[in-house]
Amino acid sequence: MPKTLGFILLACLGAYAAAGLALFVAQRSFIYYPPATPMFPAPLTSTLEVPGAVLRVSERPLQGDKAVIYLGGNAEDVSASLPLLNVAFPDHALYLPHYRGYLGSTGTPNERALVADALALFDRVAAGHREIVVIGRSLGSGIAVQVAAVRPVKKLVLVTPFDSLAALAARQFPYFPVRWLLRDKYESWRHAPQVKAPTLLLVAGRDEIIPAQSSARLLSRFPAGVATMQVIEGAGHNTISEAPAYVPALQWER
Repeated sequence: MPKTLGFILLACLGAYAAAGLALFVAQRSFIYYPPATPMFPAPLTSTLEVPGAVLRVSERPLQGDKAVIYLGGNAEDVSASLPLLNVAFPDHALYLPHYRGYLGSTGTPNERALVADALALFDRVAAGHREIVVIGRSLGSGIAVQVAAVRPVKKLVLVTPFDSLAALAARQFPYFPVRWLLRDKYESWRHAPQVKAPTLLLVAGRDEIIPAQSSARLLSRFPAGVATMQVIEGAGHNTISEAPAYVPALQWER
């Protein structure tokens, strides 16, 4: 009997280790979901060459000081957000990068690369526009915070934001040491204290993916007076942009 129990224990440990290894190897497939086909034809695109990749950027060019950079969710065709952004920011140029490996962009997505790409786009946009609003939605909020922490952003809007992707993953896989295994942690709480730009956290009242506590913890990490939160009641994580209050919220000023 002791030998049998030992074999069972070893088999269980082996299965657990194999599952943990599989989770580690495949972790980025759980984070990044490039859409298979475009949802909306972008009226104009440009390319941005970055180390290891060439990015496609959907645009609505406009002369003047004002511009918006929109960083989308992990399964989003960002071109589909152009119509709403066009309504919300009629006097801003619009720049929506497709992440590495997403719809026309080469390369493979990972946190360090996507943040570096967003910084490169910000610097290119800043050469022609002095006032840049950065909007990050869901996964993009984790990139947007890091951009605003080191660049002179005019305004930061975080749509359905979280404080830490590592914390969300640990909640999803409670029986594995996810915080150790995860390579792309998107710990927005680490970068929020460095943000100086007026910031809005736009939260879905019925978000089925991001717990309300996660957004609240992120809010608490910004310097006093920098950030505020608005909840769109009745909206879900993926349907928040369909709510009538969404466009007015994007136009928030302080």
